[in-house]
Amino acid sequence: MPHLSIEYSANLADKIDMNALCHALHEVMINAGPFEKGGVRVRAFRADHYAIADLHAENAFVDINLRIGQGRSQEEKKQVGEALIARAEAELASLFETEHFALSLEIREIDAELSWKRNTIHKRIRATGSNA
Repeated sequence: MPHLSIEYSANLADKIDMNALCHALHEVMINAGPFEKGGVRVRAFRADHYAIADLHAENAFVDINLRIGQGRSQEEKKQVGEALIARAEAELASLFETEHFALSLEIREIDAELSWKRNTIHKRIRATGSNA
């Protein structure tokens, strides 16, 4: 259950290709993460209302949250986190040229006893043998 959510300030809508960022981070999760392909989700949410730091109109943010199921080692979590932040920094490089951008990433582990899922995608992908 690797679900990655990207929240971003609305003033970035015309400055970054959010679909490209979603696909880039999806690629990292498939290739660098200890995740089964059928469970990977990447989605982005625009924040239309926000207040950042000194309230300068150009202040902007991208906040990335990765929710994962239990069972990965600390090293695996750190490895995927470092790969995700490096790719996000590369994709958003132009924003770091300003004095108005903040990027953050956090990994959260989900308590298995408090998480319910039903996924028909796993069966199809496992059947094709393209789970990596």
